[in-house]
Amino acid sequence: MKLLSIVTLVLVIVGGLNWGLVGLLGLDLVSAIFGAGSLLARLVYVLVGLSALWQLKPLSEAFRSREASALSGHSAR
Repeated sequence: MKLLSIVTLVLVIVGGLNWGLVGLLGLDLVSAIFGAGSLLARLVYVLVGLSALWQLKPLSEAFRSREASALSGHSAR
């Protein structure tokens, strides 16, 4: 599970950087590497999207942990 979490986090970062390039320079690096609309580019986009969904799990766990700490009167730092 830890390896899967690391891989999905890396893919989410890659996706975020790609969107940053799209916004700043109009450059879609995934499409530039694999070809616009190609099967490989679409696969990368799907994997990034699934990775983002997977990363919702640790995010929600972090929020729950913080809420539990706030309810018990302890700081979550």
